[in-house]
Amino acid sequence: MHANLLFIPLFATLVCATGSRAQSLESNFRTTGPGVTAAFEPQRLVIQQSSAVVYQGRDEIAYGVVISPDGDVLTKASEIKGIDAAKLAVTIDQTKYTAVEIVGIDPVWDVAHLRVKASGLKPVVYAPTSAVPQGTWVVANGATSRTKRRVLGGIVSAKIREIPTAGGAALGVTLAQPKKKSDPQLVIEELSEKSGAKEAGLQPGDEITAIEGKPVKTREDIAKALKDRKAGAIIKVGYRRKNENLTADVRLMAREEMADQMSRNDQMSGDFSERRSGFPRILQHDILGASRSVGGPLLDLDGRCIGMNIARANRSESFAIPVEDLKAIAGRMLNHAKDRDAEPAAPAPDAQPAPSID
Repeated sequence: MHANLLFIPLFATLVCATGSRAQSLESNFRTTGPGVTAAFEPQRLVIQQSSAVVYQGRDEIAYGVVISPDGDVLTKASEIKGIDAAKLAVTIDQTKYTAVEIVGIDPVWDVAHLRVKASGLKPVVYAPTSAVPQGTWVVANGATSRTKRRVLGGIVSAKIREIPTAGGAALGVTLAQPKKKSDPQLVIEELSEKSGAKEAGLQPGDEITAIEGKPVKTREDIAKALKDRKAGAIIKVGYRRKNENLTADVRLMAREEMADQMSRNDQMSGDFSERRSGFPRILQHDILGASRSVGGPLLDLDGRCIGMNIARANRSESFAIPVEDLKAIAGRMLNHAKDRDAEPAAPAPDAQPAPSID
C-alpha cells in the first residue's frame, strides 16, 4: 500500500479514537496497540520473510537483514561480540537455523555478516533513496513470538548526518605514572574491560612503543596519533613485553562505550545500545524498540528497505544506516565472502600442488 493511502485511514482512526478522550488514549489505538499495528500488516509480512532474529541460546540478542536468497544476513556486530558462533542461532520466517557462520565484520559501521545454510529466501528490496522528508512513516521490527514478527511504526525525525564518536576514540588503557623522568612513560597500568586493547590481548605491564608503525614516547604522542581516528577503526599498536617487541591489531572504542557512569539523560532513557556513536551517516527515526531489536531492516510504507537499524540512541532517537550505505556494505561483504570461498584450500604437507590450466 502506498504511503499516502495508509496515512489517511490511520490518521483518521487516531483522531476518531481520541476526539472525546484526548487525555486517555485507549490501548487499542496506542503506538503498539492492535488498532495501529494492523495498519502495517503489509510491512509486517516483509519483516516476517526478510528479517532475521538472532539468538544466543534462548535469548533474542538482535535482528538481522536478509541480503541474499542463500542465507546471508547482516546484523549489528557489537551485539554478537565475543559470542562463539556455535552458540548462535538464526530464525528467518518460521525456520530456525542452528549452524551459523560469522563471515565478516565491518567495524566502522558495526555490521556483522552472518551466514546460514538456506536457499530460496526473500532478501529485502532496497528503496531507491533514503533522502525522504522528515515526518515520513517508517516501520521496523518490534517484538517477536515463536512464529510471528510484530512491527512498530514511527517517523523519520531528522536529516541524515554523521554521528561522531562521543568523547573521541580511545585505546581503553590507563597508563602508570612514572616515578622518575627516565622511566618509560607509556606502561599500561589498567585496561577497561570493554576496551579494544584488552580484546587484542594487551596486559598491565606492557609498554606501548608505536602506533601504526610510528614510535610514541609520551601521552601527547598517543593523543596526536588518535586525534582524527574514529571508533571502530583498527590500528596496529607496537608494545614491549618482557624485553620482547610485539604488535597487536587494536579496535578503537568510543569513550562513552567504556564509561561506567551514565549521564542523567541515559538514566532516564533506560535502554540504549552499547555502541550508538561513531557512524559515518545515519537516518534518525523515533521508533523506540528495545536495544536488542536493532540490526533489522527499516522499511518505508511500500515495504522497501530504506535502511538498517543500527542503534537505539536514547529515549527519543533511533539510528539506521541509510540504504545507499547499506547496499555498499552488503556488496563489499558478499564480494569478500565470494573471494574467500574461491580461494583454493591449502595442500597437505606431502601433497603436490595441482597443475595450473592456461
